[in-house]
Amino acid sequence: MHVERTIKLVTEQHNIPKPSPMPEFPMKEWSVKIYVLDQAGNEHPATCFTKVTYNLHPSFEDKTHQTFTDPPFTCANEGWGEFEMSIDLFTTEKGGKTTIYHDLNFQSPRYEVTQSVTFKNPSQALLANLRETGPIPNEDDTKAAAKARKANDLKKKKAVCDFEKMADGLGKLNEEDLLHVIQMIHDHKTDDTYTKNDIDAGEFTVDLYTMPDHLAKMIWDFMVDLKMVS
Repeated sequence: MHVERTIKLVTEQHNIPKPSPMPEFPMKEWSVKIYVLDQAGNEHPATCFTKVTYNLHPSFEDKTHQTFTDPPFTCANEGWGEFEMSIDLFTTEKGGKTTIYHDLNFQSPRYEVTQSVTFKNPSQALLANLRETGPIPNEDDTKAAAKARKANDLKKKKAVCDFEKMADGLGKLNEEDLLHVIQMIHDHKTDDTYTKNDIDAGEFTVDLYTMPDHLAKMIWDFMVDLKMVS
């Protein structure tokens, strides 16, 4: 499954009273922020990304690679020159890195550009996040989709653990521990828990946000004992 979303990069810049190494080019203070747009073009925090790394011009030396973990992932710096930067967008998925390119220029005090980002085979946890900004391909208003949306609403009210960390930790478990978790899910899930067991592909899927609190707490405590989460 491929899910596309539109992200917006907002760049702001202005002159600052500092000497420039190139007198014909004034020193600037500039910043870049990243948002996700819904179908109506409204801005949302880009919580589908866990971190963002800006790869700046080599003249920034030890600050060439700057990483931020909180939306809107504001990268703010000073300088006099324009350049093209690459930006790495990370999710919790295995291999979940997308690289985009952004032209930093000083033609306007503020400008916005949009780019399309594709999420390949997102997990149930990431799908729950992406539903906040648009539809999921081939997903109609089935019982499973309704459950997932309901669970996402409940997540906003209360969370017994950090589901993003849990999803990341589950992907690192060995086979024996993973089978133990799957058995826990089978034994303690409720009718509202969305699971899918693809025997042919050898894959088991669960929407973490649809699990009852006591089951989520059991799995969380198990992973804490394994030192997979903290």
